[in-house]
Amino acid sequence: MQSWPAPAVPRLPAGARAPLRLHDSAAGGPVDLAAAGGHADGTARLYVCGITPYDATHLGHAATYLAFDTLNRAWRDAGLSVLFVQNVTDIDDPLLERAERVGVDWTAIAERDTQLFRDDMTALRVLPPDHYIGAVEAMAEIAELVLTLRDRGAAYDLDGDLYFPVAGAAHFGEVSGLSREAMLALSAERGGDPERPGKKDPLDALLWRAERPGEPAWDSPVGRGRPGWHVECAAIALNRLGPTLDVQGGGSDLVFPHHEHSATEAEAATGVWPFARIYVHAGMVGLDGEKMSKSRGNLVFVSRTLAAGADPRALRLALLADHYRSDRMWVGEALERAGVRVAQWSAGVARPAGPSGEELLAAVRRAIADDLDTPAALAAVDAWCAADGTDSEAPALVRATVDALLGIDL
Repeated sequence: MQSWPAPAVPRLPAGARAPLRLHDSAAGGPVDLAAAGGHADGTARLYVCGITPYDATHLGHAATYLAFDTLNRAWRDAGLSVLFVQNVTDIDDPLLERAERVGVDWTAIAERDTQLFRDDMTALRVLPPDHYIGAVEAMAEIAELVLTLRDRGAAYDLDGDLYFPVAGAAHFGEVSGLSREAMLALSAERGGDPERPGKKDPLDALLWRAERPGEPAWDSPVGRGRPGWHVECAAIALNRLGPTLDVQGGGSDLVFPHHEHSATEAEAATGVWPFARIYVHAGMVGLDGEKMSKSRGNLVFVSRTLAAGADPRALRLALLADHYRSDRMWVGEALERAGVRVAQWSAGVARPAGPSGEELLAAVRRAIADDLDTPAALAAVDAWCAADGTDSEAPALVRATVDALLGIDL
């Protein structure tokens, strides 16, 4: 599947950097990835779960992908090679339900909204993944992983469907740290089927759904059908990043069941734990006191916001103004404030001189190394723009810093 074009990223001067520490959902606190065994070969391995393309990109999506874009930029600034993989769940129940509801072929909806997502990411200057993989194009490799799990006794048949038994997963529950009661509630809320009769455990996850009349299906070694959600990401990640990723990321609504199940399914296939050294999750963006979601009808779309005349730089800054892990409510004033910030920064770097650019670069690097603290990074640039100085090389360095680390082209 085609990705989107990469923006140019300035190369910044070398300098001392604090170790990058990220909040690990599994550990419940900050972890130094290098100390945890990451990057031993100079490569950072990142998997970020992508969209299910049954509607346009909303601001919750954008905030999540900007968080991992900040991580990607920080790694590259540190001299690491980044291997970044992202999927597109271009076959799943929500997509089929939307297609039936509006009377449009599901493939047309998937193609349209995937392209719209590419356009939105291009406008927001998000660095593209090295591998952008749709579930449909990865069908053979997903089925192969399901076959491996079945052959290893990590799958059972229920009326032709294959399920992953959590009872045999030694580390099940370690990613989310949730109680069984909480898992059951979230499984029902987030695409699981805990009430299905015949399952060995209500928390067992669907690996392969046998063909149903009127539904798309693919031939495979495990029968004609289509995959479950979690095994899709496990297969795509394993085949491009290996048995252990540095970071698996997504919104906080993916902690359970999605990341819990994909991790334990991957371990059952490879025998390697952990699946990811760090699990990083972005907070939810809401509107009018509720999480943005299609079911609530309260989505604010990136494309519509930009079509209405919003500066994409301002939209990016508005979303970076809150810490990525925080749940927040979107208000129109945030975009207005970000527009003022863009103007102030543009004026600041247009001056013939300013305060030390090296000190500003160090401050932005420190902020981002501290669990991607973009609010602190933005505040440091604000302070630089508001102060006087005599460093004639500072404006150019600050412009490059803001571009390379925060993705804002002034």
